Amino acid sequence: MNTAEILIIEDDPDGRESLAEAVSDMGHSAVAAATAAAGLRAFRDGRFENVLCDLVLPDRDGISVLEEVGRLDPAVPVLIMTAYGSVDTAVRALKSGAYDYVPKPLDLDDLTSKIGRAIEAGRLRRQVAELREAIHDRYTASAMVASSPAMQDILRQIEALAATNATVFIYGESGTGKELVARALHADGIRAGRPFVAVNCGAFAESLLESELFGHEKGSFTGAVRQHKGAFERADGGTLFLDEIGDAPKSVQIKLLRVLEEREIVRVGGQETVKVDVRLISASNRDLDEMVKDGSFREDLLYRLKVVALGVPPLRERREDIRPLADRFIAAACEEHGRHIEKVLPSFYEKLETCDWPGNARQLRNVVETAVIMARDSTLDAASARTGATEPGAPEQAFAVPSAMTFADMEREILSQTLKRLEGNRTLTAQALGLSRRTIQRKIAEYGLPY
Repeated sequence: MNTAEILIIEDDPDGRESLAEAVSDMGHSAVAAATAAAGLRAFRDGRFENVLCDLVLPDRDGISVLEEVGRLDPAVPVLIMTAYGSVDTAVRALKSGAYDYVPKPLDLDDLTSKIGRAIEAGRLRRQVAELREAIHDRYTASAMVASSPAMQDILRQIEALAATNATVFIYGESGTGKELVARALHADGIRAGRPFVAVNCGAFAESLLESELFGHEKGSFTGAVRQHKGAFERADGGTLFLDEIGDAPKSVQIKLLRVLEEREIVRVGGQETVKVDVRLISASNRDLDEMVKDGSFREDLLYRLKVVALGVPPLRERREDIRPLADRFIAAACEEHGRHIEKVLPSFYEKLETCDWPGNARQLRNVVETAVIMARDSTLDAASARTGATEPGAPEQAFAVPSAMTFADMEREILSQTLKRLEGNRTLTAQALGLSRRTIQRKIAEYGLPY
């Protein structure tokens, strides 16, 4: 175990000296104080990993010291010591947030064990806090690339909406960053310290989507070997993001409407209602108003989802963002794959900026990552950018139908070429061919295509 600095607050001189020696024998360093005031001054000035505090002190009790330490640095565990060894005293200390309770006279083996566990717990708490802060910083609106006026407007809308509990519907083409906007609304909002749960409604079969969203009871269907909490319960107190909400079947739409109206769910196979408190954010790359007209999406649910609508523009309408996005993706790819890019020629950016990017930022990231991985040296140029995107004025390649080709052969070839052109993106392929994403997935499996 690495050396830790431990604060001892003990009014008895002999006890204070004995504790300091014991801590030193454990391989740690100790700072000792005789009063609560002196101890808290030392705590503010130092960086301690553990506090040993007597319950009874001349100027205030140990519980109030414990609470003050918790306000100053919640990651630091506090061990409360007392000669008044009773169950009530122990319970009071633990309820107030003490890591553990140490009765007097002190058992050195017990003290050593508890200090060791407390130090490890404190370090783990600090790691979790740092990780949480890093995740928060990664997903805030300020971390988004927004050089273009269109994205600056998005940031202003996020700022206005983040501090509310408003239900938000995000629309835009696939790959524009709708989930990033949803995460920013959460990270910058009043629920930032609570869970963010994301569910892609197009990634599940109907029965599985119900279980994923609302949970299920043990034995409710074959394979339900235990109770499962759905996304609404897992997101309780936080934010639930429903991506591709347009793919949700009618049976799920009805249940979603009930949750939005009643703020409660019923697990699949269950009878009891469970109250949930979530902020719902949904997104779709499909035109839900048109889906309402053709009867495939419930109008009353759309009204509930679309309290506030926020549109994310496609990359071709915010070309000012392409270069800074590319720089970010280059850095990420270098770190992930252990590559080193020293120079990016203007021609690399120019080629990226002339493309239409039907797959938007997601497609741009794939192209940049490929360029970094495949780079022969530490320089990226125009030849490095294998975009696969449509460039303005570029002629479309005609699809010739050989005389011996069957309809199934032609269907397979059209699907294969479209998937290749769109870099395997099933959602974009579905849009391009006017089919549902589920149909595309089924056809890929049926024809054994490598996507």
